Amino acid sequence: MQPVTTSLLSVVVPLYNEEDNVTLLTQKIHESLVGYDYQIIYIDDFSSDDTKKVVKALKDDKVHLIELKKNYGQSLALAAGLDYADGEYIITMDGDLQNDPSDIPEMLTYATTEEYDVVTGIRQKRKDSLVKKIPSKIANFLVRRITKLDIKDNGCALKIFTKDIAKDLNLYGEMHRFITLLAHLEGAQIKQIPVKHHARHAGVSKYGLERVFKVVADMMLLLFIRKYFQRPIHLFGILGFLLILLGIVINFYLLIVKVGFGEDIGTRPLLMFGMMFILAGIQLFTIGIVMELLIRTYYESQKKRPYRIKKVSVGGQVK
Repeated sequence: MQPVTTSLLSVVVPLYNEEDNVTLLTQKIHESLVGYDYQIIYIDDFSSDDTKKVVKALKDDKVHLIELKKNYGQSLALAAGLDYADGEYIITMDGDLQNDPSDIPEMLTYATTEEYDVVTGIRQKRKDSLVKKIPSKIANFLVRRITKLDIKDNGCALKIFTKDIAKDLNLYGEMHRFITLLAHLEGAQIKQIPVKHHARHAGVSKYGLERVFKVVADMMLLLFIRKYFQRPIHLFGILGFLLILLGIVINFYLLIVKVGFGEDIGTRPLLMFGMMFILAGIQLFTIGIVMELLIRTYYESQKKRPYRIKKVSVGGQVK
């Protein structure tokens, strides 16, 4: 396929313990992007193996390596790559060779000729275990039902963004899983196309069931930001009103029991425990949201990033 754009492309790939995959991945990217002007940006998320040594040993001028000072997780590693990227179109993918770089040229045609802001893949015949597929299907279903955004595969890492959309994305927690939804909230026009999916070439998956709970928590936060960021009183005010109404009803009932029937209500622990649990749950949820918003304010108002880069090298040489 002939190149469909002369603009610089940035291929952003977070890496964590992918020493056995990165050489072949680099080769496949080169084969898929013949004729294009591109850079490959690897972000080493403090791997405990020889991933960064293997990348440097490539001595490839198109390969940029960002080394993070500690393990921040995939979202912040991806954020570091997006911030660094110079391309007019920014391509994201995983480093385990499950995404196929040969899908990139077709995806680029939609981004360039049809002017979509985001082109995202839908993995066909996924080669993952049930431990990954079942939570993924549940999460995709919940996102579609709650957000009304018909994205069939939020977990596919192979995506193409225009530069202006990619640079405005703010990734925290496990937000990389909802990056398409974040782009939609920025006003992006989104195209979905089928892409190939392969079994992991080497290494082990970093996905565990514990990540499901992180994903659910991040989705709740994202939905809060989407629906109530500019009007939180609509959420907390309604909850507060309902709790006050419930308290009035309970107290009125206890008043009738005390005055009308002469029963002793001072020894009933149910009311105290019930209200304690409800209030504690609301407080914890509220504190979580407030803290998240404070973190965002801290980083974004001061133009700070929630990660620290140790060094950057190009073609194996420190930049």
